[in-house]
Amino acid sequence: MSDPLAHLTAHDVAIWLDDLNRRDLESGVLPSLIHAGKVTGITSNPTIFQAAIGDGSGPYRGQLEELRRAGADVDEALQALTTHDVRQACDLLRPTYEASDGVEGYVSVEVSPLVAHDSAATLTEARRLHRLVDRPNVLIKVPATVEGARALTLLLAEGISVNMTLLFSLRRYREVIHAYFAGLERARAQGRPLAPIASVASFFVSRVDTAVDARLAQQGGPTQAALQGRAALANARLAYHLYEKEFSTRRWRRLHDAGARPQRPLWASTATKNPHYGDTRYVTGLLAPGTITTMPRNTLDAVADHAVFPPQSVRGTYQDSTEVLRRLQAAGIAYDEVMAALEKEGLERFADSFTALRAVVHHALHSRP
Repeated sequence: MSDPLAHLTAHDVAIWLDDLNRRDLESGVLPSLIHAGKVTGITSNPTIFQAAIGDGSGPYRGQLEELRRAGADVDEALQALTTHDVRQACDLLRPTYEASDGVEGYVSVEVSPLVAHDSAATLTEARRLHRLVDRPNVLIKVPATVEGARALTLLLAEGISVNMTLLFSLRRYREVIHAYFAGLERARAQGRPLAPIASVASFFVSRVDTAVDARLAQQGGPTQAALQGRAALANARLAYHLYEKEFSTRRWRRLHDAGARPQRPLWASTATKNPHYGDTRYVTGLLAPGTITTMPRNTLDAVADHAVFPPQSVRGTYQDSTEVLRRLQAAGIAYDEVMAALEKEGLERFADSFTALRAVVHHALHSRP
């Protein structure tokens, strides 16, 4: 197939844009991608909003001035800014959502990363965001910590759709899947219809290579050199294998028979960090039916321009992927330690972006035009 994006769609891979900003919303860039059928969902996070709002000028200046005159505090203003963009994006994707019977057309907005280890605070903020956006096609993004998995179960039981983010390890992914099952079981026990409850599991990819490659380079040696650039795809492919196994169990079949839909794996962090690696490798290497690939605009453009897909799908890679992780362990790469560090680092990055964004909003609210 000559069109790489159409190739993804033909293989049941949904394309979501890993970016949301008001300039693209108002200029027509984002609507054109949606109307052309190239993008069927959008994700956001604190880092994306920090880049979008920037120094508070541009398309956000007018709303910030309105919020200043209204006496809004920093957190009220920040939620007003972000939920405005999310609502607008939800409305753009509403036809996609309705045409797909609620399978596609979602926009994600994340709870504060500062409460990632507090289930009660996560629940409170998730409910508030869900209420403020007030759209059926919003996904509330929750970091996949132990506490976040607990919150997932309770949010699903209330009928709130969730994007579980910052997933790195296979162990944590299994915990998230089981929390998803538990949430649906609670919802069913309360008489809620299961079909409208959506969830995705955002499994981060390229950051795994960044972390593992650094450790391999530090050790040195030909064995370590041969393993560089292999950890991320192997880890994600085994995540898909886990997805296939867990969503074929008797427990899942009971939920499916009651109307539930699977929690789809979503490949996040697909932009290549290492300039020596191909700029489409984390998209072309993860061709698997029923998945979502999120791409920032530069990766989306690269895939559309020159992506070449291997003849073998993810399903043919499980044995090799298992061997890669075994060889990494033998080479002294402690899998659990690396994944725990990545989760911690991911939360810290989002927290730093969130704190910087609050500072920008604070300055805009307390300075005179």
